[in-house]
Amino acid sequence: QVQVVESGGGLVQAGGSLRLSCAASGSIFNIDAWKWDRQAPGKQRELVAEITSTGAPYLVDSVKGRFTISRDNAKNMVYLEMKSLKPEDTAVYSCGVLTPRGNYWGQGTQVAVSS
Repeated sequence: QVQVVESGGGLVQAGGSLRLSCAASGSIFNIDAWKWDRQAPGKQRELVAEITSTGAPYLVDSVKGRFTISRDNAKNMVYLEMKSLKPEDTAVYSCGVLTPRGNYWGQGTQVAVSS
């Protein structure tokens, strides 16, 4: 059993910052990669950021220069640092853990950016 829990969402004004955290626990032996997806109301879910087991990060173009993904292997945690937030960043952000045994996702955390 693997549990994935996100935290750190909230309401922020445009231009503000938030730091999302994601913790994985349970029967995890190897993590291939971590992902952050988001889904805005009425829109399709999209990949925002990913970081591999070797630390190679990927960020979607719309957040490059504003978001940073990092991980703490010892704690089985990943973080998404979000700066210069825009109203269009408003969405439910979900964290995923990719392992050889399967992919596991959390329930998501709401991020709302007011203009």
